[in-house]
Amino acid sequence: MPDKKRKEASATDLKRRNLLKTAITGGVVAAAFPSLAKGNVPAIATPRSEKFDLEEISVPELQEGMKSGKYTSRTIVEKYLARIDAIDKGGPAINSMIEVNPDALKIADELDKERKDKGPRGPMHGVPVVIKDNIATADSMMTTAGSLALVGSKPAEDSFVVRQLRKSGAIILGKTNLSEWANMRSTHSTSGWSGRGGLTKNPYALDRNTSGSSSGSGAAASANLSAVAVGTETDGSIVSPSSLNGIVGIKPTVGLVSRTGIIPISHSQDTSGPMARSVGDAAILLGAMVGVDSSDPATRASRGKYHTDYTKFLNPAGLKGARIGVVRALFGFLPQVDDVINESVEVMKKNGAVVIDPVEIKTLGKWGDAEETVLEYELKADMKKYLEWVGPNAKMHSLADLIRFNEDNKNTEMPYFGQELFLKAEANGPLTDKKYIDARAKCIRLARKEGIDATMKKHRLDALVSPTDAPAWMTDLVDGDHFLGGSSSPAAVAGYPHITVPAGSVFGLPIGVSFFGMAWTEPKLIGIAYSFEQATRARRAPKFLSTADLKV
Repeated sequence: MPDKKRKEASATDLKRRNLLKTAITGGVVAAAFPSLAKGNVPAIATPRSEKFDLEEISVPELQEGMKSGKYTSRTIVEKYLARIDAIDKGGPAINSMIEVNPDALKIADELDKERKDKGPRGPMHGVPVVIKDNIATADSMMTTAGSLALVGSKPAEDSFVVRQLRKSGAIILGKTNLSEWANMRSTHSTSGWSGRGGLTKNPYALDRNTSGSSSGSGAAASANLSAVAVGTETDGSIVSPSSLNGIVGIKPTVGLVSRTGIIPISHSQDTSGPMARSVGDAAILLGAMVGVDSSDPATRASRGKYHTDYTKFLNPAGLKGARIGVVRALFGFLPQVDDVINESVEVMKKNGAVVIDPVEIKTLGKWGDAEETVLEYELKADMKKYLEWVGPNAKMHSLADLIRFNEDNKNTEMPYFGQELFLKAEANGPLTDKKYIDARAKCIRLARKEGIDATMKKHRLDALVSPTDAPAWMTDLVDGDHFLGGSSSPAAVAGYPHITVPAGSVFGLPIGVSFFGMAWTEPKLIGIAYSFEQATRARRAPKFLSTADLKV
């Protein structure tokens, strides 16, 4: 696109990124996680080269192994726990796990017995999954959003999505580190760092960033520390770390997956979603997460629209006849990334897609200020609601309490960056304020009706395509993130689905391609994404290099 337009798009992107940081656009420490007190970063070590039995294994392959007797759920859990010790805490020490479930082996034994007595519940029976540390579990683990303020504060019940996962027979193997408070605390934060968990490192190049805020989920899934992972997104927090860590991420339509029991930013844009090494595994996990929740009104709209089996949409010929629009306004932040995505578009054409290039989202980026207003207002209101949900064990009761805790614990909570966004949110009034109501209406109009909906209807599209993100940048705790650009905002602000799939690499650093579209079109997008994945097979497992190989 013309340089002037590219600069305008980048400025909007960066302003919004300064809000979310990862979207497109000490005694208490030692008690919580001794090796990471005061945010210490483990030293770079020589990568382990031993062959891992479950390297790049899929969920169906795990099920087949348990069916044949090659594996049991217990032996699978044991192997992943050993892998965590070797790769996450030892060796390259990527530090993606904030806590391991001490009951995981016991749960595995119970599920093995159930399999023997009754057969498997479904495709996730006995399969380990790691979840982001803002998703509540009523068990031996904590739910803290990476903040020391919530250490020891345990909810009285599981989040809805965890209940669904347990019902499917999945084993919650542990909690993953994240950008603290899902990167909604400071305009100057470093993605992948939290006061409780320290810094997560990118498994492709240890001195580079994982993006966020689902940093640990992205790194853990990519590094084969679990079969699959769950992240959460407000704007970019599933798709961006998925792209930078070389995996598949699905950010569902808001309302497809319940948010009850998930530490929030915004009820307008928040959702959890699957992060996995393949589209097939992500589809399996998504089917185990969905469902109507009486405590989350947004899920009512999913009735009759969700599927408990998304694998039926895994069509190798999903690109054939699909009408795909290329959003060129979301290109241009790095030439090498454009090259990868242009090659991806050619693959789509060769596999039968009808490509309309370019297509224009006329309202692109015009919702930026309104989105900031919505998130800042909803953070204050929704955080209070979540802390009330936690129940009598809650140590904090409001955003104001969290702000005071951070001020009282500056050395451990704010050694690198502050809490400007918390302070801005706390200064807001209630959700009845005209400023908030007008901002939310503007977001809906510009991102949905006049944005994605208008564009897709005009060109009769099945999906929109763009680069997901830039390659992983060098982690910088002094100056924060060095973000060049990305494409999460249109679908995030609209509350629409977005899937990223590995498309290639730049200097060995993964690049993802994004497919996004209108509400409830996950089946169509999964079919297209799967077809592209099968045609390219672009994912490469990480090598845990100390730094990127600039000769590649």
